[in-house]
Amino acid sequence: MKKLFLLDGMALIFRAHFALIRNPRINSKGVNTSAPMGFVNSLLEILKKQNPTHIGVSFDLPGPTFRHEMFEEYKANRQETPEDISIAIPIVKKIVDAFNIPRLEVEGYEADDVIGTLAKEASKQGFQTFMMTPDKDYAQLVDENTFLYRPSTKGGIEILGEKEVLEKFDLDRIDQVIDLLGLQGDAVDNIPGIPGVGPKTAVKLLKQYSTVEGILEHSSELKGKLKERVEGNKEQAILSKELATIKIDVPIAFEEEKLKVQEPNKEEIVKIFNDLEFKTLLGRLFPDAKPAPAKKVVKAGEQASLFGAPAPSAKTETVEEVVEEEELSGPDSIGTVDKNYRMIDTEERYQELITYLSKQKEFAFDTETSSLDALEAQIVGMSFSAQKDEAYYVPVPLDKEEADKVLEHFKPLFENESILKIGQNLKYDLQVMDTAGVKVKGPFFDTMLAHYLIEPDKRHGMDSLSETYLNYIPVSIETVLGKKGKKQKNMKDLPASEIYEYACEDADVTLQLKEQFLPILEEKGLKELFENLEMPLLETLREMEKEGVNLDVPSLEQYSVQIGKEVEQLEKDIYALAGEEFTISSPKQLGVILFEKMKLVDKPKKTKTGQYATGEEILQGLKQHEIVEKILDFRQLAKLKSTYVDALPKLIKADGRVHTTYNQAVAATGRLSSTDPNLQNIPIKTSRGREIRKAFVARDENYTFVAVDYSQVELRIMAAFSKDEEMLNAFKEGRDIHTATAAKVFKVAEADVEPEMRRRAKTANFGIIYGVSAFGLSQQLNIARSEAKELIDNYFVEFPAIKKYMDDVIAKARDNEYVETLMGRRRYLRDINSRNFTVRGMAERNAINAPIQGTAADIIKKAMIEIQEWMNSQNLKSKMILQVHDELIFDVHNDELELMTSKIKEMMESAYDIGVPLEVEVGKGINWLEAH
Repeated sequence: MKKLFLLDGMALIFRAHFALIRNPRINSKGVNTSAPMGFVNSLLEILKKQNPTHIGVSFDLPGPTFRHEMFEEYKANRQETPEDISIAIPIVKKIVDAFNIPRLEVEGYEADDVIGTLAKEASKQGFQTFMMTPDKDYAQLVDENTFLYRPSTKGGIEILGEKEVLEKFDLDRIDQVIDLLGLQGDAVDNIPGIPGVGPKTAVKLLKQYSTVEGILEHSSELKGKLKERVEGNKEQAILSKELATIKIDVPIAFEEEKLKVQEPNKEEIVKIFNDLEFKTLLGRLFPDAKPAPAKKVVKAGEQASLFGAPAPSAKTETVEEVVEEEELSGPDSIGTVDKNYRMIDTEERYQELITYLSKQKEFAFDTETSSLDALEAQIVGMSFSAQKDEAYYVPVPLDKEEADKVLEHFKPLFENESILKIGQNLKYDLQVMDTAGVKVKGPFFDTMLAHYLIEPDKRHGMDSLSETYLNYIPVSIETVLGKKGKKQKNMKDLPASEIYEYACEDADVTLQLKEQFLPILEEKGLKELFENLEMPLLETLREMEKEGVNLDVPSLEQYSVQIGKEVEQLEKDIYALAGEEFTISSPKQLGVILFEKMKLVDKPKKTKTGQYATGEEILQGLKQHEIVEKILDFRQLAKLKSTYVDALPKLIKADGRVHTTYNQAVAATGRLSSTDPNLQNIPIKTSRGREIRKAFVARDENYTFVAVDYSQVELRIMAAFSKDEEMLNAFKEGRDIHTATAAKVFKVAEADVEPEMRRRAKTANFGIIYGVSAFGLSQQLNIARSEAKELIDNYFVEFPAIKKYMDDVIAKARDNEYVETLMGRRRYLRDINSRNFTVRGMAERNAINAPIQGTAADIIKKAMIEIQEWMNSQNLKSKMILQVHDELIFDVHNDELELMTSKIKEMMESAYDIGVPLEVEVGKGINWLEAH
């Protein structure tokens, strides 16, 4: 039977782009190749696995279609096409042409209309037709010979015939798909449908009345709001059905000969793929252009030496031939590569492994545990790898006494400071081992942190890195444990035989990633930053996380009762003002009260889903209404209570303390973040929020909280970078920088600067670091935009060196597409040359801010490392327990108070010479609020 594949080119391009949006494929020229790569993978998958006899790719052409003529608002909600997609479209078209595949395009019609027309004609001519698209709308075209070949969001392909479509949508007939789409509408294409009618209601109506027309004819039988909605939107329902109907009479000829699968234009493909840097894809498509190594699989039961390559097997040739058959199927996995993974579960084999690893200069290791909480996790097993494609798994018994015996064997190996230990998210494994009584000693190499420096804006998970840099898809955790949720298994409940390959692979992949990343770090000048800052900081953060912080639970419980009473009173007041009770926390109900019942504004804003917008920004603009002010107070108190006051005591661990986790590889600027719980986000701006800080207290009466905060560090860095004389002098002379700025901008003596002048100057100082616009500054200061513009203009007149620095750093960023901190940390700005004003503007603001914020982050990291090393060398009782961006908090023993405060101040102020004095403010108290 003749087999035709019709691909929706635009839909596949968009899908590939957004599938990799958090980890895009960027080549050495800075081009985002995610969409072309995804499209090529899909195309090769079809050509190799499905063996079509005929194929075509349809694209939308620029300009309006007949649907725009029917409904002017059609697709009006769609955001502007991302620039990377606009660049990708002509590339994908060149690829399609190079494969000698016909492009199917008709002016005034969309790709789905073209495909619908050709699919129906093909069906008449006896073809088996597959429409490849993620778009569910194509389901209306399915018949006995026509199938929807749909890439699944969870991976793989979903093939839908008539039976599958009817089951999926719970319909009686295929033609009802159009009615369903017409009733529920489509937010993406701005097809209105009937407001308030979702898929479930639509299906229910169709089962009763068969079609949209049938529903409208019997609308008098409906009840309540549904009746109102249907009868009030009859014309809209008919229009929506027409808009959702895929045309099958587009003026395009079905040219069977033209659609036949042809040999690709090898020369052109080689040229395009080399230009895009698709080396692996090129090697798979044309092995002679880029020889691809033969692959083989070690089957279960094949013999292999314990610490070497697998022994020869009679099966090898057969397996090689099978894999060559599958060379185009995509990246490698555990089933397509020769792996020597072994279980080590006897004392004799422990010693063999330890002897082997002790002779190596480096090895990667990973732990399998019972929990993601490193302080509570129980070790289930350890995996090691010292050579590519080889790894060893050591199961660890659950019984503590037996586990200690196993771990005791490996202690000398972990304590050997002559061997580099490699890990992925190494801080977790070090903490787990420390909790189990094994102190792992460096040097260390964390592949997650290495990649964080190489590509700070991308994802750093092992699976993603493996696929990107090794073209290898590791076994997923869900394959081992099952899908996330209550039914997911725990590692400790599985036999070692079900874990060991997964665990070995983690160590093996981590070792290979290190080999990829080390030369990149060297090439980009990031090796020193990695070895001297990020890796030493890892151990400092581990110690801080282990220490935790003390919490005064009774004070929080009292505060919870107090806030609870205030929330109850606010509820009563709001209900009284509204004239009825409703769920205040429901945006939908709140919108109805404020904008339908109370009519606070004539034309209220709505969200994309059609609800009234009731976000913070909207309500702040309506604060003059008493009910809105009380709603804002209600929200603030409810959030304080649920997020902090009631939540924090529940997070206390067995040692009676709260332990956060510091994330080194999240913020692209180099800043640390804190999670589980986020202790960097404890409120400080409001009096009610500050009360929560009082609950963070010293260990006991023998300790004092000490908070040390860098003073205006980012402004000092700006002064150092710009070399602005006025700002440099103000800092060197110890004058108040905001008063000095106000005096210059408002042209008065410093003694005559009024509080409002200083407030505006302070806002301008910090705003300009973030590239604030006149509009942004006007919002912050609540002044007219023209007044804000005048303030910024005056600022740059008085501080020309700052303006020059900002212009220079943007110009340099345009050339390099990255900016750097003083210590060499990079922030890539691939949108700095975008044609889109908004996108480019964001990149320009990041170009100004990233070197400043990143340098501030680097300075405090360096200070943390040096302080921790000094504290450890002095064997002090005091501990560093928290970092909140520019502030460090210590639990200081009273006997060490004078020594600690003077030494910390000295070390923080001398952490890095930026050419401007660094100053810190030191506070002390029995709790965090008092100390800050």
